[in-house]
Amino acid sequence: MSTSEDMLAYILDQLSLLEELRTRGMMGEYVIYYRDKVIGLICDGQLFIKETKAGKALLDPVVEDFPYAGAKKMFVADIENKELLRDIIEASYPELPLPKPKKKK
Repeated sequence: MSTSEDMLAYILDQLSLLEELRTRGMMGEYVIYYRDKVIGLICDGQLFIKETKAGKALLDPVVEDFPYAGAKKMFVADIENKELLRDIIEASYPELPLPKPKKKK
């Protein structure tokens, strides 16, 4: 099941405390970029944030799940708390790798 436009708009509104945030649609779901790093996914109407030590320290309880079959486990974020979402993403950012450069053809 893909994420509806209404749910996407709601989740993005909840992430509105973060500047430099963008999404990219992929097969009915969305990749979330923060300052050009992949920070998480929106799948089946849920927000998943990449696991980091800093993010884990801010979550209580820590809820993890697979966003789709074959994916790595990610944090399942509580989308009702804007401030906590901002804090988790900002704390996680330094631990996440920059995207790999695209190969020239």
